[in-house]
Amino acid sequence: MSTAGRKAADDDAELERLRAEVRDLRARARVYPLISQAQGMLQERYALPDGESAFALMQRASQRYNVKLRTLVGFLVTAPPPDSRERLWFPRRVRRPEPDLTFTSAHRSGSGSRGALLKAVLSSTLAVVDTDMGNLQLTDRARGGLRIEEHTGLTPDFVDFFAHVGDDGTACARAARDLAQVTVRDVESDPVFSEPARRAILAAGSRACHSVPLTTASGLCVGMVSAHLDRPLQELTAAQTTALDTVGGEAGRWLAWHDRTVVLDALEHLHALGRAGRGSRFRRS
Repeated sequence: MSTAGRKAADDDAELERLRAEVRDLRARARVYPLISQAQGMLQERYALPDGESAFALMQRASQRYNVKLRTLVGFLVTAPPPDSRERLWFPRRVRRPEPDLTFTSAHRSGSGSRGALLKAVLSSTLAVVDTDMGNLQLTDRARGGLRIEEHTGLTPDFVDFFAHVGDDGTACARAARDLAQVTVRDVESDPVFSEPARRAILAAGSRACHSVPLTTASGLCVGMVSAHLDRPLQELTAAQTTALDTVGGEAGRWLAWHDRTVVLDALEHLHALGRAGRGSRFRRS
C-alpha cells in the first residue's frame, strides 16, 4: 500500500473510532440521568449515606432477578413509593402464571428470561418476513416513546439514531399509535418518515420495513418489532400477518406478566434490603 493509501486508511480508522466514542457518550447520556435520579430517591427513602450505596442496592436486585438495570431503574422512578406503614412495597398485587408461547420453542414457559423472549420475538418476526435485518423496541416508562432493546443486521449508526424514538416520524411510532401492523413498501418515498429518519434508514441499507406492535390483553402497546429489507416489500400475505399478530399478542402479554411479576419481585427485594439496612453503607457485588 502506498503512503497515501496508508494515511487514508489511518484517517478512516480514526474517524470510525471517534464516531464510536460519540455513540458511546450519547448512550451513557441517555441512561445516567435516570440512574442518578433513582440513586437520590433511594438515598432519601432508606437514609443511605451515599449514591454508591443506592447503586449497590439496585445492582443486587438487578442481578438476583436477571432484570436489566435500566429496566429496573425505569420502574423504580415511575412506581408509586412504598407505604411507610407496609412491610411490602406492593402488598396487594396478584401473582399470575407465566403465559404460554406458541410461536417459538426457543423460549420455554417457566424460564422467566426477558432477554430470551426478546430474541425469540425478533428471530421469529424476521423468519416470517424473510429478512435478516431488524430491531425490537420496548416502551420507555420514564421518557415515553420506544427504545431499542434487541437488533441484528443493522449498522451502529442506525442503532444510535433510533436508540429512542418519539411519537411520530417513523413507521414504528405509527404502529404504536394505531395498535396495528404497518408496512412500508419503499422507505425512499413513504411519507410516514421524517427526513432525518428516512436518511438514517436508507444509510443502513434498508429499503422497506414492516412493524408489529407487541400488545397486552387490554390493548396496551408495550413494544415493537420491526423487520427491515434491502429491497422493496410487496404486501404481506394473510398467513404472514396472522403469524405476526400471534407473535405480537403473545409477546405483549408475556412482557406485561414479566413487568407485573419478575420486575416487581426485584423491586420488593430492593425494598427489603433497604429497610433492613436503613442508614447502612452498601457495596457493589
